[in-house]
Amino acid sequence: MGNQASDYHRGEMDIHEQAATYDAFGKMTKWGSLAIAVLITFFTLLFCTPAGFIAAAGVAVVMSALGIVFLREKAAPTH
Repeated sequence: MGNQASDYHRGEMDIHEQAATYDAFGKMTKWGSLAIAVLITFFTLLFCTPAGFIAAAGVAVVMSALGIVFLREKAAPTH
């Protein structure tokens, strides 16, 4: 009967796997959202406007580059 409520001790559980999963989910959400936004913008410009392939691809490349710059990991401040 080792699974009693009295066996729980706050702060003793190893949460490295949970923290890594949470971090990975956040990164997948962030980069996946950028990819979806770029694809939707590209296809909207390509098929729904007279912009054409070159303009749609150019906007997609610029949007990708800006997204990478703004969404990349920032260095943690050292105190």
